[in-house]
Amino acid sequence: MLEKVLPHAMLKAKPNLESRIRTLKMDWATVYDLLNGKDNSSFGWDEHRQMVVTKDAIWNWEICSNNCRYC
Repeated sequence: MLEKVLPHAMLKAKPNLESRIRTLKMDWATVYDLLNGKDNSSFGWDEHRQMVVTKDAIWNWEICSNNCRYC
């Protein structure tokens, strides 16, 4: 199907989809750990905005302490 839509792109759907699924699983595991893991008392879920919430200082510590690519 991908070959019909983009005939000269030389893309293979299966490896790209598998990579995306792995990325989504890692992202989901991170969010799950923030909300349900140990020492998670400072994290919460904002039902209205549909997002994880906490204080800015805690976000900064969490991001940098996990050797994140964003630091």
